[in-house]
Amino acid sequence: MIKRTVSDYVMRMSKAFPVVSVVGPRQSGKTTLVKGLFPKYEYLNLEDPETRNEALADGTAFFKNHPAPLVIDEIQKVPELLSRIQVAVDSEPAKKGQFILTGSQQPSLKEGLSQSLAGRVALTTLLPFSIEEINKAKISMTREEYIFKGFMPRLYQEKIAPYDLYENYLGTYVERDVNLLINLRNHRSFGLFLKLLAGRTGQILNCQSLSDNLGVSANTVKSWISILEACFIITILPCYYRNFGKRFVKSPKVYFTDVGLASHILGIRNEEQLSRDPLFGQLFENMVVMEAFKARLNKGLPPDLYFIRDKNGTEIDLVLEETRKLHLFEIKSSMSYSGDFAKNLRKYLSDLPEAVSGDVVYSGKDLSDVSGVDYCNFTKLSRRFNQIIEGEK
Repeated sequence: MIKRTVSDYVMRMSKAFPVVSVVGPRQSGKTTLVKGLFPKYEYLNLEDPETRNEALADGTAFFKNHPAPLVIDEIQKVPELLSRIQVAVDSEPAKKGQFILTGSQQPSLKEGLSQSLAGRVALTTLLPFSIEEINKAKISMTREEYIFKGFMPRLYQEKIAPYDLYENYLGTYVERDVNLLINLRNHRSFGLFLKLLAGRTGQILNCQSLSDNLGVSANTVKSWISILEACFIITILPCYYRNFGKRFVKSPKVYFTDVGLASHILGIRNEEQLSRDPLFGQLFENMVVMEAFKARLNKGLPPDLYFIRDKNGTEIDLVLEETRKLHLFEIKSSMSYSGDFAKNLRKYLSDLPEAVSGDVVYSGKDLSDVSGVDYCNFTKLSRRFNQIIEGEK
């Protein structure tokens, strides 16, 4: 069993709050995590029709039959339970860790948690495995293997082939969840939309361009984007433009939460094909950006991640804002060092008073302080983020 980095944060929060929620993509390991951390709690899965019907029929009787402490999986299936959980924890406020909740759809769950359990719940997001977690389990792979295989736990724990997992994932979860939320009618256009989006990973999100290519309205595209983000299929990276005036773009960039899914949608079927694919650099960037999100979320921290791009197209791929300071990261898939990789970093380090450090994240060796810029191998990104959190250079 591969240990999840977020475990320490979840256990700490269970001693401080009466309710802990763990949200994230389907198959990211939420159930395995909470059942492993709280083995003595009764486990209830609201995906199960009988359990769900019992909860819907009589919430009072439901909690009488299943007293805390409880792990309740897929709580968004019966959001009405949240108000009853509020009553239960308010009746015994000194008791911590009474309810552990999981969910895989953000909008209804976030709204319910914020309305019913504000101040009573610790929010946690669990994404698929990080490179750090895989490496600690003594699993070593090439950059091509990481990108092609992706990071879904079942790939590593059950030895499922990537094609089989992602093909099933698309049909069983992605389209089903989208159907539940918007009653999807045009499945063919939606399938093409996913392919176009995978081909534009790491690019500025342009809904009008997608609309023109698909022959559907821009509002439909925006709706599909929102649903994919709500179901943790994609992750939106905003542009940082605070206090910078009008010289910076404001449109976000889009990434797939699991790069293996993006590779599968693009029709990549092995590592050799991936290494020759013209989108390899974009998929590498997708992987690195999501590693940054995992590094933050696994510590229970808000992402506070952005990119920078001015009107002339000069861009920094990734920006971490920590204690009002900006840490800049340029992402390159190359295995070889080049001083040109740091050109944009040095420009923004000079131009922005808030920028205090610059790193090139690439596939080569770690190099320290090359004319004020560090070069970091992509497998060491979590360590670099921890150094920043701890106040090191």
